[in-house]
Amino acid sequence: MSANVSTDEGSTYRWDEWTLDDLVAAKADVRVSLVVPAKDEASTVGQMVESLRARLMGASALVDELVVIDSDSSDATARVAADAGAAVYAASSIRPDLGSLPGKGEAMWKAQFVTTGDVLVFMDADLIEWDTHFVPGLLGPLLTEPSVALVKGFYRRPGPSGLDGGRVTELVARPLISLLHPELAWLVQPLAGEWAIRRDLFSRLSVPCGYAVELAALVDTAAQRGVEAIAQVDLGRRDHRHRDLHDLGAMATQILSAMLTRQGRAPIDGAELIQYLPTAGPSEPASRHVVLAERPPAREVEPC
Repeated sequence: MSANVSTDEGSTYRWDEWTLDDLVAAKADVRVSLVVPAKDEASTVGQMVESLRARLMGASALVDELVVIDSDSSDATARVAADAGAAVYAASSIRPDLGSLPGKGEAMWKAQFVTTGDVLVFMDADLIEWDTHFVPGLLGPLLTEPSVALVKGFYRRPGPSGLDGGRVTELVARPLISLLHPELAWLVQPLAGEWAIRRDLFSRLSVPCGYAVELAALVDTAAQRGVEAIAQVDLGRRDHRHRDLHDLGAMATQILSAMLTRQGRAPIDGAELIQYLPTAGPSEPASRHVVLAERPPAREVEPC
């Protein structure tokens, strides 16, 4: 896709359409919070935080705060992130009066209670091929186009498949969009973990606690603001650690559940996913509980 292409649905940009100086000038009095949800990412989160702080908080004033939300990591994620200079919060310790649920979406929802930015930028913590230009790229449309409220990143993925989406994107999310929400079919990577949103909008969205948070945000934004409030930005190349196929089954379950809820099915808190694991003998069924709960819009939550 070429730079700044307007479609009937939304607009597509390239990350290099803005310089850091352009964006710092456009930022004016807008506060930007960079949020990194993380679980067991000690091997990557430190270098990420150091690079982002040096480039976007030290060399420029584009980002006002960098926050890591730790989702019950079993490794040193929290310590490594704090040593690198991030403000670190355990998701379970944020608003304990609201309880705690597992999942990426939970960490992102809880981030609203410990950040101050008018704009929230999210980045996954497991990136192994990326660059700091991801953040200004995502901020470009939000800081220069008042009508844009949510920005999705997309990128080239290394590998032989020839597809820019991951396995869950191509096998679950894209078919669901084609069948239920074709107005979003122009988005290259609807499940991308790199995206940005105005706080005023995010606080009005129901947030699935698991991996459906990205797709649900797109569907709900289109319903509330129209697809013209969504933009996407080509961020170049990106890679991350790949998950086991059985873990992807749980992710797919969460995405399907969120979309069914948005089609009118009564919300459910969880389901038992039966999968069959290879063994030396006959396959053995293995059951895992998949959390499907959603958090209400943050603006509807009583202050503590």
